[in-house]
Amino acid sequence: MRRLIRETLFQIARHDVALFLQEHEADILAVFREEIQRLDDEIPEEHLFIDIKMVPLGELIVKAAIRAICRFLTKID
Repeated sequence: MRRLIRETLFQIARHDVALFLQEHEADILAVFREEIQRLDDEIPEEHLFIDIKMVPLGELIVKAAIRAICRFLTKID
């Protein structure tokens, strides 16, 4: 019974969740940039070796993740 309720609610909400993620992608990325920059600044090894720009790389990964999640939410039949 719990699974049926969960699946029904998922079917009702999945398009709204995908739309929410798409509409708020810029906000999600802004928060992510701040967090990944903080992490980048805290890693001491970053100062000793070639500095990999974690923010742009991480941003690409987050964008891909958001697209994948939205695709998953909207393409299930």
